[in-house]
Amino acid sequence: MNIEYKFLQKAIADKNYINFSYENKSYKNVKPLKLDDENRLFSDKGVFEFGKIRKLVILKERF
Repeated sequence: MNIEYKFLQKAIADKNYINFSYENKSYKNVKPLKLDDENRLFSDKGVFEFGKIRKLVILKERF
């Protein structure tokens, strides 16, 4: 388990917004809702495969 996965779990628990790139598209102020057993991230803007997420940034703002 890598460090980004741990940070994402913490962001979900603390209800922090995140920014990331996914398949050459940038997503900003995304609300992460949950991670399932197949490493899929469920959010308010869709479902994303964790392996394809790049440049993950955990923001200080909360929802």
